[in-house]
Amino acid sequence: MKKNMGSTDRIVRLIIAAVIGYLYFTNVIAGTLGLVLLILAVVFVLTSFVSFCPLYAPFGLSTCVVKEKK
Repeated sequence: MKKNMGSTDRIVRLIIAAVIGYLYFTNVIAGTLGLVLLILAVVFVLTSFVSFCPLYAPFGLSTCVVKEKK
């Protein structure tokens, strides 16, 4: 897997996942919506740690900074 997520993208995903987790565990969101958002938060955390988003690949998207060769 080639990395396709930059550091800003990873940080934003982790913050969103933390907010969703907090809202779920404080019972602000519950039920089916709560479970769906919790699963989304877990996916955000996993993709942040591996720096690869499977949804970016088919569209050729990348938020990584391209390093110039000298």
